[in-house]
Amino acid sequence: METLVGLAPILLMFVIFYFLLIRPQQKKQKQTRQMQAELQKGDKIITIGGFHGTVHAIDEDTLVLTAQDGSKLTYDRSAVREVLNRD
Repeated sequence: METLVGLAPILLMFVIFYFLLIRPQQKKQKQTRQMQAELQKGDKIITIGGFHGTVHAIDEDTLVLTAQDGSKLTYDRSAVREVLNRD
């Protein structure tokens, strides 16, 4: 019984870490993967590097983005931070 009482604070600490740190991070990663998987041609996006562009073409792992001046750049799908709006 004493060992259970001695381990209770450590177990409680792990439970708190799970609900305050690990679980929210897993939810955020899942949402990001889903957003990147649902990208479509014409979506206006921002990359993790801060590039604003429109999706011109989509491949399995890459995107071709069009800038305002018409130039086209190729990025990894995982480089997309957020979708601004969909056309």
